[in-house]
Order: sequence, then structure tokens, then C-alpha cells
Amino acid sequence: MASLTVELNRQLGLLVHRSGKVEQVIVGDHERIVIPVLDQVRCSGGRLRGLRCIHTTLGNKGLNEEDIMDMACLRLDLMSVLTITDGYPDLLHTAHLLPGKVEDRDWQQLTPVHPAAPQQSCIELIESIEEEFARLRPIRAVDKGIDRAILISVSTGARHVAEDSMLELAELARAANVQVVEQVVQRRRKMHPRFILGRGKLMDIVLMSLRTGANLLLFDQELTPSQIRSVTNHTDLRVIDRTQLILDIFASRALSREGKLQIEMAQLKYLLPMLSTRDDALSRLTGGIGARGPGETKLEIDRRRINDRIARLAKELKGVARQRYHRRTRRRKHDVPVISLVGYTNAGKSTLLNTLTKSEILAEDMLFATLDPTSRRLRFPTDLEVIITDTVGFIRHLPAELLKAFASTLEELIEADLLLHVIDLSNPAWREQVTVVDDLLRDLDLGMIPCLRVYNKIDKVTSDVRGQVDDGICISAVDKDTLQALLPVIEDQLLARQR
Repeated sequence: MASLTVELNRQLGLLVHRSGKVEQVIVGDHERIVIPVLDQVRCSGGRLRGLRCIHTTLGNKGLNEEDIMDMACLRLDLMSVLTITDGYPDLLHTAHLLPGKVEDRDWQQLTPVHPAAPQQSCIELIESIEEEFARLRPIRAVDKGIDRAILISVSTGARHVAEDSMLELAELARAANVQVVEQVVQRRRKMHPRFILGRGKLMDIVLMSLRTGANLLLFDQELTPSQIRSVTNHTDLRVIDRTQLILDIFASRALSREGKLQIEMAQLKYLLPMLSTRDDALSRLTGGIGARGPGETKLEIDRRRINDRIARLAKELKGVARQRYHRRTRRRKHDVPVISLVGYTNAGKSTLLNTLTKSEILAEDMLFATLDPTSRRLRFPTDLEVIITDTVGFIRHLPAELLKAFASTLEELIEADLLLHVIDLSNPAWREQVTVVDDLLRDLDLGMIPCLRVYNKIDKVTSDVRGQVDDGICISAVDKDTLQALLPVIEDQLLARQR
């Protein structure tokens, strides 16, 4: 290696498996080597990769910051740098990761030695390091089907806003049956165009995943396809953003045919731009007419199939929308008023519907527990009969494709005679949630429909908090006695609209 390095005037590197097999030979330039994407050598979260890197350098400088970053981000067993003097091997500088910080460093450098000198067995050293990582790591639940995630937020705004959003992301993770092991919030002047967060913080996160056994990175921001690919390649961990997490939750909760169609369309539209990030293996030629010519690439075939599927889904959803229109027409003929429950997710809309109509639809203390719209009849003491409809909950940064996919469902709101805006008064961020819902209602052109604010969960707040609201009705959806003040107000508004 030393003689070839001098002859080529380029750094050379080897990636060596623990078995001793050379996996890859890397030819760099005079200053550095670039380790390629290690697609063929994957490792599970919480383990080292099983590869050690040995590369030469022209000069007497050993390990540098870039070597340490590569070792940490790629989870290499060891990183060794061979210095060269007068064309001959000089010293071998080696470093390895540490299960815990020592002198505020997550790695340790061994004493440089000559390659010909007797040395400690590197395999014994690597195995002892990995055993220590395993000993300090908590019992992993990934094998039981539960992912362990590190939540990450990179923000250019105020820290308290990012922390509030992280609390909501943690609730979304719980709704998706994901175990949260760590949370990382980084404030930056501007987002990193490639990794979204700094390389140093990325190294800390990789080491954190080794210690905690995490196998998933959950970003609170929406990532571009290239950012997802860059972070995945440098950490070897699965990466999803807030949008994909919400789509996954919706996909697991949708029960009706319409809901499943809507979610599938939103997922396909989200996936379509991701196809361009596939690796070169998808560019193999598939043959043209008569096996002559280049034909279509696998990438183009996948893109065309997705577009065809989206077109079919759009056609089916139009049919469902027509059925909804006919149902709404029949309701208008019978002159039955419609009340729609709107609000932030987990505000208690389904619980309120159950209490008012004595129904038993699913209602849990969880984000997006119910997705499919549900309608029930409600009769007032004055014999006024109405239809009350529960709609999907809103959330900040609701994916645009998801909002478009649910357009036919949200059309139900346009036909409503009254909107009940259910607000979770026990949530510290309830004012921000009210703003999110009001903005979305304006975006949906629903500002002309009368809207009554219903402050829910008063049983969980103090009288001081209840005293801060005077523009609505305070209730507890689980206590029907508190609804006695709500029903007359609803009835008066409906009768006033009919006049």
C-alpha cells in the first residue's frame, strides 16, 4: 500500500471484514479518500458494522476530523491511518468508538505503532468494544415489532416552539407504536442543504443509536428525497419525516374503503418523487421491441405504474364523492340540519359524539385514533332532529397531499349548518391549536359557516384556566351533565339559521 501510494501520489484505502476478507479497495486523491455507500454491508441498529478501514496518507499526520466522522457515522469497527516517510511505512494510527464518553470524547485513539511491531489482536479489541456497547444498551424491542426511535428537530426559530412540536411528534410516535428512546433539538441559522443538521450533531446521533439500540430516526421537519438518502447513507438507520409518519398512522387506522383509497393515493403521491433517489441498480435495461434498443429503465416503469395507480384511485374516489353527494342531496330534501365536529386531533370530538348520541365509536386518548367520518342522528328535547358528523382531526403541518386526498371527505363540512370547534382546554398549547384549525378552515373556504367553540376537558383544568375563555361553552365530553348548557345554544343557532 505504501509503495502504490507513493507511485500513484494518491491515498489508498481498504475496507476489511472481521473475517479478514478485503471488501473494497478505495483509490482517493492526494488529500483524502471517500468511502462509498456501503449498501452491501448492512448492520442492525445498535451494532458496529463489522468493517474496519485502513488507509494511507502522504505525510506524517495521522487521524484527522474527517476520519473520526467517517468512523462514527458509518459505525466502523476501527479507523487506521498509515503514515509514510521516504516512501516506506512509518506509523499506524488507530482509533475506535467508546460506549461512553471519556474526557468529553466518544472515541479513543490508540498509541501509534509500526505495522511490523507485535500488536494486540484487533478482533479481540473489536469484540470487547461491542460487548460493552451491548452491556450498557437497554433491552431492544425491535425484534418484537416495536421500533426504537430518536426524535430529531432542526429549527431556525424559537426553541420553545421546536420543543412544543417535539412533544406532538412524540405523541405521533406513540400513536404509530414506536418507542421513543431519545430526543434531539438543534437550532441553526440555516438548514444544512444535505443533512439538514450539522455533521457533528449527526455523529452524536449515530453514537446515541449505538448506546440506545435505536434503529429509526424521526425528523420533525419535512425532508427532501436527497436529504433522506444522505442521512440514511451516512447513518445506516431508517429515516422518516413527520409527513411519512402521519401517512403511516393514517394507513394503519383507515377502516372504510374510501379512507383506504384516500390514504393510498396520498402515500403514492408522497412516494413518487422519492423514486429518483433509488440507486443505480434500478437503471438496468429491460429490453426493447424484439430485444433491440435500450427499452425502459426500471425507474421509469415504476414511475409509470404509480401514475397509473394514482389515476385509477382518482377515478374510484370520484365515484365515492358522487355517492356522498347523493346522500347529502337526500338529507337536504328532508331538510335535516347537519352539525359537523371539527378541531385539533385528540381534542375529544369522538367522545363528544358518543356522549351526545349514546354511540360507541372508537375514542382513545391518542392522536388520530379515528379517521373515517361518522354520522349519527341527534334529537333535541324540542323534537328537533339533526345529523351530527365527526370528521378527521387537524394537526399543524398537515401534509398537503393528505389534505387533497381527504377533499371528498371534507366536502361534508361545506354542507354543514353549524360547526362545533372542539378545543382541548387541558393542552398547554390550546391557543396555537385553535389558530391551526381556524387557518385550515379558512383554507377550506369554510369561514362563512357559523362556528361555535366548545372548550372540552374542563375536568382536567383549574378554574383560572376556565376563566380565560369567554367566547364559547365549557364542557367535559365524558360528563353528560356538563352538556346541558351546550344543547340550547346549538338549538338556538340552528333555528336562527333556518329563519
